[in-house]
Amino acid sequence: MAVLETFYDVMRRQGITRRSFVKYCSLTAAALGLGPEFVPQIAHAMETKPRTPVLWLHGLECTCCSESFIRAAHPLVKDVILSMISLDYDDTLMASAGHQAEAILDEVMEKYHGNYILAVEGNPPLNEDGMYCIIGGKPFVEQLRRVASGAKAIISWGSCASYGCVQAARPNPTQATPVHKVILDKPIIKVPGCPPIAEVMTGVITYMQTFDRLPELDRQGRPKMFYSQRIHDKCYRRPHFDAGQYVEAFDDEGARKGYCLYKVGCKGPTTYNACSTVRWNDGVSFPIQSGHGCIGCSEDGFWDKGSWYARLQDVSGFGIEASADKVGLAAGGAVGAGLAAHAAISALTRARYKGDDAQ
Repeated sequence: MAVLETFYDVMRRQGITRRSFVKYCSLTAAALGLGPEFVPQIAHAMETKPRTPVLWLHGLECTCCSESFIRAAHPLVKDVILSMISLDYDDTLMASAGHQAEAILDEVMEKYHGNYILAVEGNPPLNEDGMYCIIGGKPFVEQLRRVASGAKAIISWGSCASYGCVQAARPNPTQATPVHKVILDKPIIKVPGCPPIAEVMTGVITYMQTFDRLPELDRQGRPKMFYSQRIHDKCYRRPHFDAGQYVEAFDDEGARKGYCLYKVGCKGPTTYNACSTVRWNDGVSFPIQSGHGCIGCSEDGFWDKGSWYARLQDVSGFGIEASADKVGLAAGGAVGAGLAAHAAISALTRARYKGDDAQ
């Protein structure tokens, strides 16, 4: 097997000091939600483990995953590509093209057989023998199977690779199919979203590079570190949901006050992702903060579940289907009824004592 530089080798060659390297490891631990006790472990991994070769393929997709990835801030995508991993093939980012690019793909597959990571953006269409997506003169599904055969693990970037996304929407004439239904004998990490959050993408790569293993996955194959909680659970509008304060129509008074977007179709209560904590554009904002409800793009089949603005049904929680005024009136009525009952019982007790005294 050919020898690759370690992450630390690359940083030293670029003039990075030891102090800066340790600081970077500390920031990496924080970004992954790990405690300070993991900093030495991360530093050791960066010093001793060679950069992992990565082959990044593109099937049926819109390149939004790549667009998100190149905007990562923690860590910067340039550090991921140039230092942490060895991105040896990506027909969107690489300078070479045509036969030269395909030759690089074959070379890496041969040199690092069983040791490279396959990253897949998009999905293969299976109808008409895969002829709806052609790469290098051959169906993409053939390229996917060939490259996957020597990979040690596969990352399915975005909802296209993870679930099929809009290409697989009914009636799905091309028979677009998610990666895990084509490749059955390799470990697959699903990183859904349309697109996924940039720091989620780099966080997954950083974890795999640091600990040389897959992150803990949920039942759907998604990293628990980013997909274990609903957007609803950490949404800053959640107190308005609990209080029964909702936006009834876009640009109404409730919208101007930042009320909950549940009634205008927000899918946050049923969507698992890190949008409300990690957020987008270096943590600046996310759709709900910008005034638009979550469309549930990281969930399987979101494109076939009706209008983005249709209200979710059967979502339990205090205040559902009631305004703050109604909740207040109900609470006030309950208190009033309690006071009246207490007064009646007191009057009956006094009357009984008076009767006893008269006898």
